[in-house]
Amino acid sequence: MKKILILFLIVSSATFGQKKLDNLLEKWNKRNVPYISVETLALPKSKVVLLDAREPEEYNVSHLKEAICVGYNKFDVNNTLSKLPKDKNTKIVVYCSLGIRSETIAHQLIQAGYTNVFNLYGGIFEWKNNDFQVVDTLGKPTEKVHAFNKSWGKWLKKGKKIYD
Repeated sequence: MKKILILFLIVSSATFGQKKLDNLLEKWNKRNVPYISVETLALPKSKVVLLDAREPEEYNVSHLKEAICVGYNKFDVNNTLSKLPKDKNTKIVVYCSLGIRSETIAHQLIQAGYTNVFNLYGGIFEWKNNDFQVVDTLGKPTEKVHAFNKSWGKWLKKGKKIYD
C-alpha cells in the first residue's frame, strides 16, 4: 500500500508540473509553431537541425549537442537562413530555456518558407529535467545549465543552475 501511495504521489506531482508548464506556455506563446516533446526529439532520428534561440552567454554554458546558436535579442533571419539547408522541408527544432523565445524564432523560419519547424516543449530546462545530456563549448557533457534568471530558473529541476 505504501508503494502505491508513493507511486501515486510521484505521478501526481509530474502531472501537476506538466500542467503548470502548459499554463506558463499558454500565457506567453501564441501557439503558431507546433511543439515537439523532449522525448520525441531524443528518439533515434533522421537528420534534425537544432537551433538555440538563447543568447550566446547562455549557449556557452551548455546546449544540446550539435545545436547552432542563433540568439534572440540580435536574431537575424537572413544570417540564420544562410546556415540552414536549402531544402525547406528540413526538420528544424528551435529551443530556448522553456520554449517562449524559441517560438518567436521558429515562427520567423516558417514565415521564410520552412515547413517542418518545431518548438521544443519546455526547452533546454525540460531536456535536462528528463536527464538528457547537454554539452559545453568543447562538446563535453556538463551538468551546468544557464538558468536565465531566478524567476525562470525555478523551472530547471536538475543540473547545476548558472546565472552569469
